[in-house]
Amino acid sequence: MTMAARAVDVAEQAVALLDKIGVDKALYTGGEMASYSPVTGEQLAALKPDTQEAASAKIDKAARAFETWRLVPAPKRGELVRLLGEELRAVKTELGRLVSIEAGKIPSEGLGEVQEMIDICDFAVGLSRQLYGLTIATERPGHRMMETWHPLGVVGVISAFNFPVAVWAWNAALALVCGNAVVWKPSEKTPLTALASQAILQRAIARFGDAPNGLSEVLIGDRAVGAVLVDHPKVPVVSATGSTRMGRDVGPRLARRFARAILELGGNNAGIVCPSADLDMALRAIAFGAMGTAGQRCTTLRRLFVHESVYDQLVPRLKKAYANVSVGNPLESTALVGPLIDKLAFDNMQKALGEAKAHGGVVSGGERVALPYDKAYYAKPALVELPSQIGPVLEETFAPILYVMKYNDFDQVLEDHNAVGAGLSSSIFTLDLREAERFLSADGSDCGIANVNIGTSGAEIGGAFGGEKETGGGRESGSDAWKAYMRRATNTINYSRALPLAQGVSFEIE
Repeated sequence: MTMAARAVDVAEQAVALLDKIGVDKALYTGGEMASYSPVTGEQLAALKPDTQEAASAKIDKAARAFETWRLVPAPKRGELVRLLGEELRAVKTELGRLVSIEAGKIPSEGLGEVQEMIDICDFAVGLSRQLYGLTIATERPGHRMMETWHPLGVVGVISAFNFPVAVWAWNAALALVCGNAVVWKPSEKTPLTALASQAILQRAIARFGDAPNGLSEVLIGDRAVGAVLVDHPKVPVVSATGSTRMGRDVGPRLARRFARAILELGGNNAGIVCPSADLDMALRAIAFGAMGTAGQRCTTLRRLFVHESVYDQLVPRLKKAYANVSVGNPLESTALVGPLIDKLAFDNMQKALGEAKAHGGVVSGGERVALPYDKAYYAKPALVELPSQIGPVLEETFAPILYVMKYNDFDQVLEDHNAVGAGLSSSIFTLDLREAERFLSADGSDCGIANVNIGTSGAEIGGAFGGEKETGGGRESGSDAWKAYMRRATNTINYSRALPLAQGVSFEIE
């Protein structure tokens, strides 16, 4: 099959999927904003971007919807999210395939991302009956003190290309059951999956029957449109996923108007392989963590510290896995590694590998894979052996590069593990209870996610997701992450006939 035939096939597939999901064709044809598939590098659609004025109008519309939605009882709001989960189940195959086409994920990862959407809907439905506040002991007789939680308003969501639909779902499902409206600005690299997700939600809203118009809006466009969302006074909280550079811009802008920021930023994640590690288990976890999604996960394993006593047992096996891993078109093969998102990602990968060689690194892999797509960028995952943690190791490169280093002292490797700006995910492979517990302790891993005998990738929705330091400190998905989408009120009720003051203060008037 020729390159041209393959490209047309990918574009035709995308259009067929959008049609089956129910996306209005006018939204992705005849516009000036092109959408491309990293699988072939060819154009999929031509969208009409929102102007800044149109974006502001959509936010105003969502703010009006919030005024009605906040008064709907939370369990009934959960019913809408339950219907969303049903609609997602009905088109899981189609949406998963669209994710693969637009983001370049292998089929199981595309389907897995949609499963995350379904899982968070299930979680949020249960949460809709569990938005609990506290009853608090009071020092004043005849009084009751308690907490109540109320919706915030419009929740802004800015998502990245690598998880084009799951991140929205994490935020939207919780925001909706908490009583908020949602305005989503997806990555300009993956707008079609956003339009598809919005269409699926609209079907759920139609079945629900009486949700206010404008409850969920999508903004299509570039950074200027995102800036409207970040700066709009009717958006009290913005969840932004992307680079640390993006977070340095978004965070202060939100702070200037005292809005909340849920920041999910970079992750220069590390793993430690200890002398007692199950090396078979570690090998599989490292391979997926470092090469899965072509290294384009925020939780991708990028740094690996291997104890000198097991280095020569593990690293040759790891290099063999790198040499043999299949790289190819995820739509037409069983390859485990698909394309990088674009040429810039490939160029950044090559730049980092060049810097690693300049610092004494021994590089295996990293070259561009020859496939019949001139505008697509497939690369062999790279394993780089380095004498120490120097040069590009200290910065995140969003590509399949794993830096491998020896260690011999556990205290020192913990220090090296934490000696980077980001603090998202981490893992240790050990059968030594003391090492495992130390890694999870206050002076162990400084990351928001710390795992034992599993890799850095593959978080479940039941736990709060997010990291520390330059990762931004935000938390999404499970646990009590819902509190970020609500405001807390402390209430004191006096049911006595007296008016005692707290702390024994006396203030008597005639």
